[in-house]
Amino acid sequence: MIGSLQIVSPPPPATRFRRQRRITANGDGYPAFLPKEVKNIKDPFARALAQRIIGNFKGCVMSSCIKPLVQLHDNSPVVLLHCFDRRTYPLLEQASLETWAIDVLGWGFSDLGKLPPCDAASKRRHLFELWKTYIKRPMILVGPSLGATVAVDFTATYPEAVDKLVLINANAYSEGTGRLKELPKSIAYAGVKLLKSFPLRLLANVLAFSSSPLSENIDWTNIGRLHCQMPWWENAMVDFMISGGYNVASHIKFINHKTLVVCSENDQIVSNQLSVKLLCELQNAVFREVLDSGHLPHVENPKQIVKLISDFASGNIN
Repeated sequence: MIGSLQIVSPPPPATRFRRQRRITANGDGYPAFLPKEVKNIKDPFARALAQRIIGNFKGCVMSSCIKPLVQLHDNSPVVLLHCFDRRTYPLLEQASLETWAIDVLGWGFSDLGKLPPCDAASKRRHLFELWKTYIKRPMILVGPSLGATVAVDFTATYPEAVDKLVLINANAYSEGTGRLKELPKSIAYAGVKLLKSFPLRLLANVLAFSSSPLSENIDWTNIGRLHCQMPWWENAMVDFMISGGYNVASHIKFINHKTLVVCSENDQIVSNQLSVKLLCELQNAVFREVLDSGHLPHVENPKQIVKLISDFASGNIN
C-alpha cells in the first residue's frame, strides 16, 4: 500500500505569479468563455479550478490552462496533460510543486476563434510553442490514459523539452482512430454527437471508476462532458478523427527519459498487461501499481498519485 501524502506549506507570496485579471460572466467568477453549464457543477474542487482557467495566451499559443501559483526555477515544472483531475492539482501545489494543467489544442476549454487544424501533429507543435514561450524548462510530463499517448508523442519529437515522464494507465498502443478516419463527415458528426451524450458519458464513468455512488458519478459525468459544450468541440473532434489520431507505439522503444509507469489494480479500460508491456519497452522506466482504483486513480485516490509524482520528481523513486 502506498504511504500517505505529507503536505508541505507553499512558498512565501514573493514567489507567486501576479494574479491575472479575470474576465467573468455575470460576476460569478467563471471565465466568460466557459459553457453556462459550469454553474451546475457541484464538486467544489472542480468549481474552484474552473475559476482559475485562463483562456487565450498571445500569438500562436491558443490553449487554455491553469497556471501555477508558485514558480520554482530550481526544479522541473510538473505539467498535467489531458484528462487530469481537479482534486490532484491543488494537492500538487500544496506539495510545493510548480504545476501547470494544460488543455491540448482542440480539447478542453480553449477560447478559440477560428478553429485551427486539430490533428496530432498540430497538437504537438502547439504544445511545443506553449512550452517554448512560457515554461522554458524541461518538464515532468504527467499523462493519464490518452494524455499518456500525448506525452509519448511529444517526447519523441521534442526530447529536449522533457525531463521525466509519468504515464498513468497509458493508452499508448492504440492505432489511432482506425477506420473512423474513413467515415463520411456526416456520419462522423453523428458519432461525435453520440460521444458527448449524457448516457454514454455516464456509462464511461461507471467503467472508469472502481466504485462510487450514483450521485457522484452523475456530477463527475457533468464535469467530464463540460468541454463538449464548447462551440468548436464537434468540429475539432471530427478534424482529429479523420486525421487518423495518435499512433505512438513505434516511438516507445526510443524514449530514454526516466519514466514512472503507473497502473491501477482494477482498470477496466486499459489492460494491466499493456502497462507491463510499456514498462518493458521503455529504456528507463519504473513501475508502481495503485490499489483499489479503476482507470482514473488520480480521481479516486489523488493523495496516492500525488505521493508518487512528488517522490518521482524528487528522485525518491528510482
